[in-house]
Amino acid sequence: MKWHTVTTVATTILLASGCAQIDYYYQAAQGQFALLSDARPIDDWLADPEVGEKLKARLTKVRDIRRYAARELGLPDNNSYTNYADVKRPYVLWNVVATPELSMQPAQWCFPIAGCVNYRGYYNKQEALDYAAVLRQAGYDVQMSGVAAYSTLGWFNDPVLSTFIQYPDGELARLVFHELAHQVAYARNDTQFNESFATTVEELGVERWMAAHGDEAMRENFVVFDGRKRDFLGLLLKYRKQLVANYARPVSDRDKRSEKKRLFAALKDEYLVLKTAWGGYAGYDRWFAEPLSNAHLASVASYHDYVPAFRALMTEQKSLGKFYTSVRKMAALEPAQRNMQLAQLTRNASLASVDASVKR
Repeated sequence: MKWHTVTTVATTILLASGCAQIDYYYQAAQGQFALLSDARPIDDWLADPEVGEKLKARLTKVRDIRRYAARELGLPDNNSYTNYADVKRPYVLWNVVATPELSMQPAQWCFPIAGCVNYRGYYNKQEALDYAAVLRQAGYDVQMSGVAAYSTLGWFNDPVLSTFIQYPDGELARLVFHELAHQVAYARNDTQFNESFATTVEELGVERWMAAHGDEAMRENFVVFDGRKRDFLGLLLKYRKQLVANYARPVSDRDKRSEKKRLFAALKDEYLVLKTAWGGYAGYDRWFAEPLSNAHLASVASYHDYVPAFRALMTEQKSLGKFYTSVRKMAALEPAQRNMQLAQLTRNASLASVDASVKR
């Protein structure tokens, strides 16, 4: 699943010194610059008689979405997502996430400019598989997942990619809004803050964009798609909470491992029930392509734990411009101060939800 898997991989920004990492940084820089060299302006693709009408229609759509993002959502009005590149592979890169065997706390990797993040990205799938194998051999729980898009935080003009250009309109808009949001605010060493903020912006943006530009059929399809996504997210969050509780129990590691195994089996069983309720929709089957682990559920937190807090902040600020200003100020705080503010906003969101339920 990805929560459209649109992570920020800023390891592609600069090479760094140090023999231990030089191969990794080399592949990152090589992959980024190959991507940029393959991209050309969307207007050129649209004017090319050799380009098929289906691709031209999708490029026209993403160009319109890009303009909406700048005009109506106040997202950066620059050259990001004004070029297009065909990468000729299903994903632009592959991310590796790892956690200890009996913990939901993801490992972190630290890089120049971007700071520390909860994943390590590879442009070559086999290299990602090899690194995942090394981590598993060291005793980590590991997830490797394909990434359709990422942000370089405005350091480069991120192109539209063949890996996501055929997404349905609502998902295409969601992805563009998410990635541009990373250029609005970025807290160094805080993946959870950054991704939850971008997820909030994508949700707010799609709600507005759909109301302004969606027809009835598009809205209905998006409601169904979004409903399934929220159902699946709820399932993952439910079991992540239970696993966190399991690892905190004052029992032996053997007992924790036994309960961990039971919980992952229950998660798979409940997913099958959910699929039945969806009429057999199998869009999330690929999430189970490799054995489930803590790493699968740890990454959920990065994208969603602080969304209620950011939603509450948006309600307080009332406009996107003021909201962005508040988020940038929060990003500049020391981590402890930032976490205190997010905790208070989360409590506000919870109280507002209770009040709304009582009124109903």
